[in-house]
Amino acid sequence: MSERTEFAAGRPVVLRGGTVLPIDGGRTVLERTDVLVTGDRIAAVGPDLEAPQDAVVIDASGGIVMPGMIDTHRHMWQTAMRGYGADWTLTQYFVWFYLEHGKLFRPEDVHAGNTLAAIEALDAGVTTVVDWSHGLRTVDHADAAVDALRAVPGRYVLAYGNIQQPPAEWTAAPEFRDFVRRRITGDDMLSFQLAFDVLGDPAFPEKPAFEVARELGAPVTTHAGVWGATSDDGIRLMYEHGFMTPETIYVHAASLSADSYHRIAATGGSISVSTESEQSAGQGYPPTWVVRAHGIPVSLSMDTSVWWSGDLFSAMRTTLGADRSREHMEAHAKGDTVTHCGLRADQVVEWATKGGAHALGRDDLGVIAAGKKADLVLIKNDRSPVSFPLLNPYGHVAFQAQRGDVHTVLVNGRVVKHEHELVGIDLAAARRQVERTVEYLRSEMGEEAWQNGMNPDIPATKILDNPYTYTDYRSDATHRL
Repeated sequence: MSERTEFAAGRPVVLRGGTVLPIDGGRTVLERTDVLVTGDRIAAVGPDLEAPQDAVVIDASGGIVMPGMIDTHRHMWQTAMRGYGADWTLTQYFVWFYLEHGKLFRPEDVHAGNTLAAIEALDAGVTTVVDWSHGLRTVDHADAAVDALRAVPGRYVLAYGNIQQPPAEWTAAPEFRDFVRRRITGDDMLSFQLAFDVLGDPAFPEKPAFEVARELGAPVTTHAGVWGATSDDGIRLMYEHGFMTPETIYVHAASLSADSYHRIAATGGSISVSTESEQSAGQGYPPTWVVRAHGIPVSLSMDTSVWWSGDLFSAMRTTLGADRSREHMEAHAKGDTVTHCGLRADQVVEWATKGGAHALGRDDLGVIAAGKKADLVLIKNDRSPVSFPLLNPYGHVAFQAQRGDVHTVLVNGRVVKHEHELVGIDLAAARRQVERTVEYLRSEMGEEAWQNGMNPDIPATKILDNPYTYTDYRSDATHRL
């Protein structure tokens, strides 16, 4: 099949005969169903659809057609360091990126990480990514981040952050305002958030950054309820000053009290759960088991490839495992037995799709229905014995499928992956760029520091209360549940 003739811009596409998961609020499964795409929209969903004569026909039989997945929290700039911190704790992450070597990253290194992360996301069927970009030390870094996102045909949200300066400082800088004016243009493929954390300091030094966000009409995404860093005090300050909104995304929210969850629920915000991260790094126990009780909307995210996988299949699988494990543990402690799972496979599939769309205020994403954006994923692998039998499609996506089973991906009606191969992506160029970044960082750090970073010793001081340097505020509240 010729890429030039088959996937010409604007050419209609029809996925024929697949098992379609529309994500309509139920457990609906549409068997032997077609999805017709014209332009950037889904034109029709149904059996034996009549398609335009020039439509590209993709055989989806034996496969699952689902909405493109949405990651609401990914530090894309760190992807060039893939796997480096496999044995880190959260404290070691803070030391490496916030206090020591994160300052070494040049604009071209941010570009390299973003490029690779964007390609990786598409390959795994993640069509929208929130780039939680807190390595933007200068606007040159920010421009590099956006340049990379523009060069890879996915859908992105730039969550602008800078861990090297106080939020009140970088959001007030004229060059930041100029960047927003130049680069954030209302384009459907690139949205905007502000990314910073609230430490709980009674002086509320983050308040001016919230005021800038309100002025710009930009949602705020914040790492909340992170053991050793952010606590209920930050949530209370946000609430008392009127900065908790339905657009606010609380990342992790894993070590908060019921009071904070009530505040989040009352103000309509959502929680981005990064289960692999919370399990391994220690922000707190993955919170879906308690968040569900409060009715707070959930989306999924993978956090950073410095540790974990860059796909949401792993996120779905680990979230189900963590939630069910906690449910069993709670029951056993009471001498009880769980006889029915409280969290079901269809729910985590919804969190990975429609949940992300809800968090971003995009009701045109995360579902399969006529008139919605054509961000679609076909899971099909005829060479895999795990591809059949297809009995419970939601369970298959959550527990059986892997990134290698992603056959076709469409973003905004454009085919960006087909027959397990990325379309129009120069992976070799991305590899060369990342290799230059790794070589530079390794040289700047020195070989001893480079090796020690991957194999950290147990430090003499084991608690780092606050990785941010713009305030001397310290509190043991981040260490108490």
